[in-house]
Amino acid sequence: MSPSGGGRLGRACTHLLLALALLMPGSRLLAADPVKVGSKRFTESYLLGELVTQSLRTSGTPAEHRQGLGNTGILEQALTTGAIDVYPEYTGTIVRELLKRNRPEDATATLEQINRWLAPRGLKASVPLGFNNTYAIAMREADAARLGIDSLSGLAKLPTSASASLRLGLSHEFLVRADGWPGLKKAYGLQISAGSGIDHGLAYKALADGQLDIIDVYSTDAQIGRLKLRVLRDDLGYFPRYDAVLLMRDTLDDRVLQARLAGRFDEATMRSLNAEVELDRRSFEEVSRGWLALGASTPRMVGSSISGDDGPGAFDRFVSRLLAPDLGRLLGQHLLLVFGSLAIAAVIGIPLGVLACRRPSLSSPIMALTGLLQTIPSLALLAFLIALLGSIGFVPALIALSAYALLPIVRNTHAGLLSVAPGLIEAGSALGLRRPRILQKIELPLAAPMVLAGLKTAAVINVGTATVAAFVGAGGLGERIVSGLAVSDTTQMLAGAVPAALLAITMQAAFDAAERLMRPRYSAKPTTPSA
Repeated sequence: MSPSGGGRLGRACTHLLLALALLMPGSRLLAADPVKVGSKRFTESYLLGELVTQSLRTSGTPAEHRQGLGNTGILEQALTTGAIDVYPEYTGTIVRELLKRNRPEDATATLEQINRWLAPRGLKASVPLGFNNTYAIAMREADAARLGIDSLSGLAKLPTSASASLRLGLSHEFLVRADGWPGLKKAYGLQISAGSGIDHGLAYKALADGQLDIIDVYSTDAQIGRLKLRVLRDDLGYFPRYDAVLLMRDTLDDRVLQARLAGRFDEATMRSLNAEVELDRRSFEEVSRGWLALGASTPRMVGSSISGDDGPGAFDRFVSRLLAPDLGRLLGQHLLLVFGSLAIAAVIGIPLGVLACRRPSLSSPIMALTGLLQTIPSLALLAFLIALLGSIGFVPALIALSAYALLPIVRNTHAGLLSVAPGLIEAGSALGLRRPRILQKIELPLAAPMVLAGLKTAAVINVGTATVAAFVGAGGLGERIVSGLAVSDTTQMLAGAVPAALLAITMQAAFDAAERLMRPRYSAKPTTPSA
């Protein structure tokens, strides 16, 4: 390592960080900001978000779709901070979940009233889409007939012995919403235990497989008819109307969306569109483009499912999904997250490892802190960073991944420096080298293979962890996994998981090759360093 090596490393890191700043989604230095469309993690929200995006694009307005961003709270925060500009929402959710208005008369609030309540937040509800997608509770028709129930009151009146045997599978958001399970349980006096939350898309499969008995559904879900489910009547009128609208920043010009989408859907149309994704296994983009191209005519209702995993052509479908046009974009985003976080973690972690070696009293606290960061669940850390930074997307994901990469880099740097023979350090001191010079000329070169091994471990870990970034709109290969999870489409999930696994293997092989190249250079005793 030459005397100027440290300077070159610093300049390289500066250039890399500058490049990352320029490449961040939303960077104003590259192009004018597009309209950012968000969506939640269920089929209909994906579809409506894609319809909004394509409607804007066909009118000449740049738009991008940030898919599957999570629950209502995250989407609201993304709107208020400008991370997104618009997303599909439902009036009942806006009134009860966002505005926290739970009086009986609030359930019938008009759009004008809702907008008066939203105005102080800089938001508006616009473009009524034309259908009501209410929450409901459903179970298998055969079970409902056997128990003799067709309403939620009937469910509440079941004997304790019968209700105790029923297994509930409620979505995570429904379990905690103001208009969800807690209020429903209280309103009807239900004695059934809710159990653990489950993703909405997976709940249908678990119900079909006999692993669950009762789930929460949306009235436009395509799977209700196919699985022969009985939707229990809300005979006490607990659930308000959930009329589909677009919730947006009040500065967004909605004229194009009004002209193209307002009032163009009914429940049958939406159920059919959902079926084309969930049963025909067509992509959100393909279904949306087809509906817009047909002049918003109602698509056919599909009668049977074409599985993404069984039957002839399954491999061809997988290859088609794997090599879809979005592969390059998603792979680029994934690599940017991995190498960006790795660069930041190296800039922070290597000096921390040096400090832990130089000051043994600080070694335990430094290792404990970096180890603690590694134990925080990724989604919890992302949620905390979103709240702290007030934004979603690339930045919180990059910071979270950088935190996860610290431990192996710090630990390996510390261990590599400790492995340097004390005699070599003493020899450097005898030649008149100062401590920083000894670190540069002797210790770091000898510790380099171990430091590189730490970088390799961090990189491989982050390839997998970066898939979680899709939950906050940061893109990457996890976008396919999240969208596949939303519709219980194994093929779509594999189309994201397989390239991520191959990327991790490639990353490890590249670092192994670099280690082999470095080993002959640093395995021999160093030549006498110059002062």
